[in-house]
Amino acid sequence: MNVICSTLNAKFIHTNLAIRYLKAYAAPEFNIQLKEYTIKDPVMNIVSDLYQAKPAVIGFSCYIWNIEETLKVVNMLKKIDHALIIVLGGPEVTYDTAEWMENYPEVDYIVMGEGEQTFKQLLKEIKTTKSYRNVNGISYRENNQVKSTLQMNKLDLKDLPSPYRFPEDIADLGKRVTYIETSRGCPFSCQFCLSSIEVGVRYFDREKIKEDIRYLMANGAKTIKFVDRTFNISRSYAMEMFRFLIDEHLPGTVFQFEITADIMRPEVIEFLNQEAPKGLFRFEIGVQSTNDYTNELVMRKQNFAKLTRTVTMVKEGGKIDQHLDLIAGLPEEDYSSFRKTFNDVFVMRPEELQLGFLKMLRGTGVRQRADEHQYVFMDHSPYEILSNNVLSFDNIVRIKQVEDVLEKYWNDHRMDHTIEYLVTKVFSSPFDFFQEFGSYWDKQGWSRIGHQLEDLFRRLFSFLEQQSVDHLDVIVGLMKYDYLRSHKYKPRKPWWEASFDKNKRSKLYRQIVEKPALLGPEFLELKLDEKELFKHTMLEELSFNLENYLTTGELEKQPANLLVYFDPTNNRTLLFPFKEMK
Repeated sequence: MNVICSTLNAKFIHTNLAIRYLKAYAAPEFNIQLKEYTIKDPVMNIVSDLYQAKPAVIGFSCYIWNIEETLKVVNMLKKIDHALIIVLGGPEVTYDTAEWMENYPEVDYIVMGEGEQTFKQLLKEIKTTKSYRNVNGISYRENNQVKSTLQMNKLDLKDLPSPYRFPEDIADLGKRVTYIETSRGCPFSCQFCLSSIEVGVRYFDREKIKEDIRYLMANGAKTIKFVDRTFNISRSYAMEMFRFLIDEHLPGTVFQFEITADIMRPEVIEFLNQEAPKGLFRFEIGVQSTNDYTNELVMRKQNFAKLTRTVTMVKEGGKIDQHLDLIAGLPEEDYSSFRKTFNDVFVMRPEELQLGFLKMLRGTGVRQRADEHQYVFMDHSPYEILSNNVLSFDNIVRIKQVEDVLEKYWNDHRMDHTIEYLVTKVFSSPFDFFQEFGSYWDKQGWSRIGHQLEDLFRRLFSFLEQQSVDHLDVIVGLMKYDYLRSHKYKPRKPWWEASFDKNKRSKLYRQIVEKPALLGPEFLELKLDEKELFKHTMLEELSFNLENYLTTGELEKQPANLLVYFDPTNNRTLLFPFKEMK
């Protein structure tokens, strides 16, 4: 029996762990073929590829990000080959299974919850007696009636075969994200999250996991993301894994974890700050809201003071990038409260701050009690909220404007010094800057068209000019600094007009050649002549002492210059602020 397990990933770099567990568990009785696509692939291309493999059974792994496209694929496949057996599984179809089966007659079976053993049992029944009532945890049809069986007890994870050892995966390990889990379940009960439904945490065998990680690294895996809902719930376990990864990692490998920050002990952070190589680890931390009443309503326990301590200690260590999440639209968090949440978190300056919107996932507590807070949300995936009793759709639109420019101007780190100055010196709060700029951005229609790097600078300048902000000359100087320091090669056409004409530039270059020590010892060592300066440097005028500002944060208004050297031999950029030469 030819069996395929398939899914549509959000991006090519993603891989699906679930179908690999199904393949590993079904062996050796069933030799399952894996087929992965993306939601951007044309449906006809996916259908053609699957059809040509001539399967008897296809199982699709379903999530909120791929269910719509998956159902299109299923519908076309069933029209082409009515005898083809279609099985759906995954978190999106585990709940409301009768509704799925009734609305989509082309779906033959749904596997609910943990699927390894259930899917294998189902394949055996399809191949042999077809007594589907003997399979635990499925929905099926009997005499045109939808039936469901009870889910079985949870598996002992220590007995599961490894899903990481398939030869066909080796070629792509260095190009894609490898997902790995060392536990299942979550100790918390956050009502917006599917993980809250499973009680307790179960662990895989530690030594097997270590062997799998060694195998993955040896075969080229570069980005390994742990999908455990709370990686550090057991301090001793987390410490053991951190120690192992520090001791045995290979150069260029990055490990990502979902961390619950307010339970992380200071001694663990101190250990990481001392022992972990810079860039080896990356933390994802769900803050969601700093509103205590909101957190209480969604049964979320969070000590924000301890969370802040953890994030601050990690940031001060300088070893680990942090990605913090917020959710707009949680119960009783209105626009003003969300503004406070945003500012509370932004003050920690995480490397990334993701602003998401509440999704009313099937099976979650917030969806079951949606009427209590007058939630209006999309009928289709991703079931994102449109409004509730304290947050109008107008408010949602405004917060989405914040999200748009936050991603482009903070998370991509294109102009860190400029944004820092704006949110601390110019606007009343970080949220207010992103909101006012985001509204302006949307009004100009820029959210509907693409952009180049230079456009981001021009558009910010246009906004600031329209706002008539004070010290625009200083902001422009910081924008130039941010723009130039991010280039490895001399830009052909910067977004501003050059400060000096050729004659003035020649005069300054001659002065620099005569007195190179004025630009510091690092510049002196370069021993550049005037011809090299013309060819490999840019020279810009500033209205303030950049070096003093970068060192002390104090603004000293006095004419100055910035020389930027684009080293052609080492592909590096060196910046030399210096006072105006008389």
